[in-house]
Amino acid sequence: MAISKQRLGYLYLAGAMVLVGSTVTASKIIGAGLPPFTATALRFAIALPCFALLMAASGARMPRLDRRDWLLLTVQAVAGSVGYTTLLIAGLQRTSAVDGGVILGTLPLVTAAIAVLLLGERPGKAALAAIGLAAFGVWLMSGHAAGPGKAGSLAGNALILGAVACEGLFILLNKRLRTPVAPLALSTLMAAFGLVFSAAASLAEAPWTLTFTQDAVAAVAYYALVPTVGGFLLWYAGAARVPGSEAALFTALAPVSAVLLAAGVLKEPLSAAQIAGMGCVLGAVVMLGGTRRAAATPD
Repeated sequence: MAISKQRLGYLYLAGAMVLVGSTVTASKIIGAGLPPFTATALRFAIALPCFALLMAASGARMPRLDRRDWLLLTVQAVAGSVGYTTLLIAGLQRTSAVDGGVILGTLPLVTAAIAVLLLGERPGKAALAAIGLAAFGVWLMSGHAAGPGKAGSLAGNALILGAVACEGLFILLNKRLRTPVAPLALSTLMAAFGLVFSAAASLAEAPWTLTFTQDAVAAVAYYALVPTVGGFLLWYAGAARVPGSEAALFTALAPVSAVLLAAGVLKEPLSAAQIAGMGCVLGAVVMLGGTRRAAATPD
């Protein structure tokens, strides 16, 4: 029986978000064997040739941008490419992958909060309630740590929340480009800029003096090829078959995937507080999605 175009799109989108969730487990493994900037540089060194080949195979071209747009792209790369990856790895060196997965799910809420704080947007009561519910979920989940490791766990959670904020900033900056940049060209540029900036920063980590563990290098290669390149292909293949309002809801699968993989692959325990926190975050994402769909629906 043939799969309909829409159902196939759903499968692509779900697959993409499962891969996004897997980056938390990969980053946890990476953090145990490599410093953040060196790992980030290695990730982009592997991903960039793949995106360049996709550009050549598809006949895609780089856009002509003015100085302002190039500056925005540079800030995007520092925040969304380098900042997100390095903060995620650094955070997971200090806290559990389960916690990281829950915090990953706050991306839509963090993006909305940044728009309110930095761009002066006025949220409705439902959006504020969603942001508050997500914040409560993160607090509830963070409160499960006890004993000597609690301070480290809280610091790690703060770093991961910083990574999510970097990704939220990336999303908002992308909307302010005067000349729209096609997804493949944008991913290629972000990989190129990310490689330059992270490689420069990695000099402080003296990577030539390090012993790279096999597991960490394999996890970096996985991160670069599967979630970064493969996830890109799956997401845009799915988005081409599904309305944007429906595609956005699939982002809620990323934290679920991250938590389940952390529990299954890394054998991390799941506490009641973490499960409750994830429920609050997912509920907040659904609430925010409902307010956006309602706002987009004509009277």
